[in-house]
Amino acid sequence: MADFLNNSPLNSEDFYKSIRSYVFNFISPSQILREKEENIEKLREKLRNLTMMAIQESKRIIPITHQEAIINRLINEVFGFGIIQPLLDDKDITEIMINSPTQVYIERNGKIELTDIKFDSPDQILQIIDRIVSPLGRRIDESSPVVDARLPDGSRVNAVIPPIAVKSPTLTIRKFKETILDYESLIKLGTMSSEMSTLIDSLVKARVNILISGGTGSGKTTLLNVCSTSIPKNERIITIEDSIELKLHQPHTVSLEARPPNIEGKGQVTIRDLVINSLRMRPDRIIVGEVRGSEAFDMLQAMNTGHDGSLSTIHANSPKDVISRLVSMVYMAGVDMPVSVLQEMIYSAIEVVIQTARFSDGSRKISSISEFSSFENGEIIMHDIYRFASEGADDQGRVIGKFLYDGVGERIEKKIGRFFKKGESTKEESKKGGVKKNKINSLLKILEDREVNLDE
Repeated sequence: MADFLNNSPLNSEDFYKSIRSYVFNFISPSQILREKEENIEKLREKLRNLTMMAIQESKRIIPITHQEAIINRLINEVFGFGIIQPLLDDKDITEIMINSPTQVYIERNGKIELTDIKFDSPDQILQIIDRIVSPLGRRIDESSPVVDARLPDGSRVNAVIPPIAVKSPTLTIRKFKETILDYESLIKLGTMSSEMSTLIDSLVKARVNILISGGTGSGKTTLLNVCSTSIPKNERIITIEDSIELKLHQPHTVSLEARPPNIEGKGQVTIRDLVINSLRMRPDRIIVGEVRGSEAFDMLQAMNTGHDGSLSTIHANSPKDVISRLVSMVYMAGVDMPVSVLQEMIYSAIEVVIQTARFSDGSRKISSISEFSSFENGEIIMHDIYRFASEGADDQGRVIGKFLYDGVGERIEKKIGRFFKKGESTKEESKKGGVKKNKINSLLKILEDREVNLDE
């Protein structure tokens, strides 16, 4: 063993493997499992000491930073998720995509890049997948080769193995942000203007039914989280998701999560089941993480039967596509009714669609805020309250443009007006002198001044 340690190139994978073999000659996998349960910190210290012993045995002059990297990698292999643990720890990385042992991609600041991380074999990827799904009671094998799961911090995981993944097991991790962004953060990022944030805040408070639409990675869930901060603390909120991603700080919140079938094909609980059940839970608001199937029919029914202020996201390329997507989803529920009747049902339920988009520079912006203004001749008529007009890119490749305002229609103006006329205010706001006048005045200015220039 000493000869191998001495002969392996310092920065090679072989050198790490030799250190690893040296350590595991002194401590067996069964011993690791036993000591993990008894005293984790003691086991960490033992692994660190054994690794340092192996490095000293190699009789190499190794920089401290490189020694720490070797120690951390070995500890991550035992306690974390192996060689991808540093990627999980990096707060600037938002997505990790493992295509094969030699292809590990990441998304950083909206841009996808290839890393220099390489696995020894497809089996090593399988080990990480198994380490993720096993504690959750999920299984992944040839009979069930696809699994959705989440890490302890809430990050969303999708794994696919052969024979579905032809070349290699693949793993995609969408990391969960520890801190919730707020309106100010999105304004600074250029996702929206301050006037738009005032409008969205008022729409949520006025219990307008909102769908957030966009493609994958366009920031739908992030925006949904931000919108939820406008919900008063005294309301009972039911959230329904495939995999828990929403982080609501309101005290009266109940989070429901769908469940896949067990190994016998039983015990499945779908999003539709949860939407139906939520109606019996006396909700003030229902938030569906993403509507993608037959649950659309029950969600629309809920919105049409007194559950105002509901929020959800949907995959669609434009507000117009939202309508056709919802029609298709309702038909998935086995509902047999004419398209015109369905569209009228959708018009009655949905009042505003906020469209998000991911641009070429990796930035996410609200591309439009559209209201379903009227229903004429069997069709929904839409009107853009705001839309983003792109003006190209600057010298650094960043997308530049303006958020153009085109007025609020009568339907939304009336609903917001009714809310403010009620003089609703929380106890906290009452202590501060009633409803927040600055926000109301700002909103009224938006409603009255249809020539407002957002860049002034």
